Amino acid sequence: MIDKFTLFLPHILMAIAIWRLLHRDDLDDDPSLPSRKTPFRQPREPGGEKPDA
Repeated sequence: MIDKFTLFLPHILMAIAIWRLLHRDDLDDDPSLPSRKTPFRQPREPGGEKPDA
């Protein structure tokens, strides 16, 4: 039981950390690059629908 716990706990914690990092809004922003005129992702309207292109 202890062996399984010590094996699974670090992997679960790493999976949670990766999950949280992938869902950050600033993940696609690179401060060393000049700013773009159009954002990488289009912001969504408060209604949850995609804006018309």
